[in-house]
Amino acid sequence: MRLTTVAQMALPQGTLHSYAVRATIDPSREVPVSFDQGRHVGHGDRPGSWMAVAFRLPVAAGRDALADAWQRTIARHGTLRTVFSLDAGRVRLHEASVDGGTWRTHDVPGTTRDALRALLDAECRPFAAPSYLLAVVEPEPDAADARPVVVLASDHSHVDMWSLLILAHDVRAALEGETTDAAPAAPFADHTRALAAMPDTPPEITERWNEILRAGGGRMPVFPLPLGDVSAPVEAIVEVRDVIDGMQLRSLEERARARGIRVIALAVSELARLFRDLADAPLRAVFPVHSRGEARWRDSVGWYITNAVLEVTDPEPSAAAAAIDEAVRLGAYPLAPIFDRFGHVPPAPGMFAISWLDMRRMPARIDPALEPQYVSAVLPTDNVMIWFIANETGLHLRCRYPDTPTARESVGGWLDALTVRLAAAAASEPVAG
Repeated sequence: MRLTTVAQMALPQGTLHSYAVRATIDPSREVPVSFDQGRHVGHGDRPGSWMAVAFRLPVAAGRDALADAWQRTIARHGTLRTVFSLDAGRVRLHEASVDGGTWRTHDVPGTTRDALRALLDAECRPFAAPSYLLAVVEPEPDAADARPVVVLASDHSHVDMWSLLILAHDVRAALEGETTDAAPAAPFADHTRALAAMPDTPPEITERWNEILRAGGGRMPVFPLPLGDVSAPVEAIVEVRDVIDGMQLRSLEERARARGIRVIALAVSELARLFRDLADAPLRAVFPVHSRGEARWRDSVGWYITNAVLEVTDPEPSAAAAAIDEAVRLGAYPLAPIFDRFGHVPPAPGMFAISWLDMRRMPARIDPALEPQYVSAVLPTDNVMIWFIANETGLHLRCRYPDTPTARESVGGWLDALTVRLAAAAASEPVAG
């Protein structure tokens, strides 16, 4: 699975088509809005609020079959049958009927990447009805690879990265006739209800959040190296790197197992050492964690991600493992009542976030032969976000940061050093105990 952006993705020149369905709101059937949905959608319609997955079709499947597979997938996932609205400043979410479906062919005056970006920016917006789209690029007749590229995109309010993998799996399975009688997945709205019904957050969790926010001056953690002027978002640089290959990753995992920890803890340990050496600062970062703890959520599409904070003051691997466990506990409780106690927690310029996803642990897979890609939008930024993906081919990262002279030097150098350190860690002999 390749981490990339719509400006950098592998996409052949060819004909761009999209399959547009209609979503009609039922005003009498309102469902709850999750904390993260409300924050995201509350910023309003805007380009670049979407995320997508792309993959090759193994055969030149007809567009009618692809449309039918997409319709079956929509019918299986409740969040794809909901639409947001704004009522007197309040974000609301309504059940909707989805039908109709029409193939459209789009002009491609330049590259297919540019045309796809314009299409998804226009249609995968928070208040669109619906806010997702199926697109397909059919390569030009003389292309070396004639397999079409399918793109499944949605506004972030309805999906996370795990969800995109589920969508790709369901469409592929439907094309192969595997989901004719598939039961509907649990709707994401049920997850929102379940969170709202949880007991009060334990006092120690609330107090830990209080300590974290106090340490950041009432804001979430920021990148500890200089970024230049990020008082307002600027154009972003997105770097995609293959950090270590599959053999090196397995070696790193052997080192982790010898210490009784997971490989993510060794990676975080190296990150913490690097910040100590470069900035004389602890590792403090926003740390997304999933909330799919129950089996019923594991094949459901929705925004099953909440934010915690990872704080590593001791770079020893065992301490890094303990810090990760603490971050997971912080993310196990609804954020809304926690943040309500502290008032508004505004995003800070220079905010720093780390995301980790091990594709090998996922219940749904995409055959690497289909050249799957996670595709992000392109938009200005004032923060630093790094995504790690582990899969059979190794450990890969994508990092987005502000395009300022200062950030190019500091973040670029940090990524160089991080890549070297992780490769060196993978080359070391396992340490017992």
